[in-house]
Amino acid sequence: MAWNEPNNNDPWKQQQKRNNSNDLAKKVNEFFEKGSSLTWIVFAAAVLVVILLNNFYTVKEAEQAVVLRLGKFSHIEMPGLHWKIPGIDRVTNVDVKIVQSTQSSGSMLTEDENVVNVEMKVQYRISDPKAYLYNMVDPDLSLAQATDSALRYVIGHTKMDDVLTNGREKVRQSTRELLESIISQYDMGITIVDVNFLPARAPEQVKAAFDDAIAAQEDEQRFKREAEAYKNEVVPKAEGQAKRILEEAEGYSRKVVAEAEGDVARFEKILPEYLAAPQITKRRIFLETMEKVYGSSAKVIIGADKNSGGPLMYMPLDKLIDSVGEQKNSGGKK
Repeated sequence: MAWNEPNNNDPWKQQQKRNNSNDLAKKVNEFFEKGSSLTWIVFAAAVLVVILLNNFYTVKEAEQAVVLRLGKFSHIEMPGLHWKIPGIDRVTNVDVKIVQSTQSSGSMLTEDENVVNVEMKVQYRISDPKAYLYNMVDPDLSLAQATDSALRYVIGHTKMDDVLTNGREKVRQSTRELLESIISQYDMGITIVDVNFLPARAPEQVKAAFDDAIAAQEDEQRFKREAEAYKNEVVPKAEGQAKRILEEAEGYSRKVVAEAEGDVARFEKILPEYLAAPQITKRRIFLETMEKVYGSSAKVIIGADKNSGGPLMYMPLDKLIDSVGEQKNSGGKK
């Protein structure tokens, strides 16, 4: 019978099945929705970590980092590990320890209207990274142009002989001072370390004549040095000799003056005696004078020789004996 057969088209049972299927779908959807949110959170966290790690940067020992924030200067970072805000900060590392160089060369006109070939090398380093990066469009090129301008100005106010020979140090120093003055006005962030002025040379067309002129100048300097050496040798000797003569003259002057003063003193002392007894004083003075004269003589005149008509002289034996004794005594001591 039809009533006893199972009825697969029962609407109530079909509705119950549909309700069960809808509940399962909801649960599955909820599960997937929850899983998707977690996946996005994990993905976003991973991206954030990658961004954070990729925005760490290192400033080396010889560098300084200039940081721009939204295109405007923010600050300068010293050596070490730092972090920048992604998309907002822009970092530029600048080496402030390395010494760089530039040079200027060419044919230049001197003060006395001669042409010389000169070359100058300038060594510099970056002292202000901010000024170096943003105050000038191309600071290295600006420095080269300033060097050329300063060198041409100094050469134009210097004579050729000074540029080629003994004025080179003055040219170097003057160029450095002028160059430092120029770059200080533009605030280029550069410090001059050294300026080297290489030997200048004449143009090839007149090089032979210039070489002869330089050789003549070198000979002149050599002769001057030799003359100076001779002067330094002769002048001290002449000065010493003149000083010795002056000292001898002063000594002789003092001696003569002292003797004259002594004679005057003796005369003043004898004068009262002479006024009191002229004859006796005269006789005494005569005897004293003769005693001095004969006392220093090795021979004594005692009379005249009647046979020959000349003076009779003999050697003073007492003085001879004394001299012999002195020689013996001196020989014994030796």
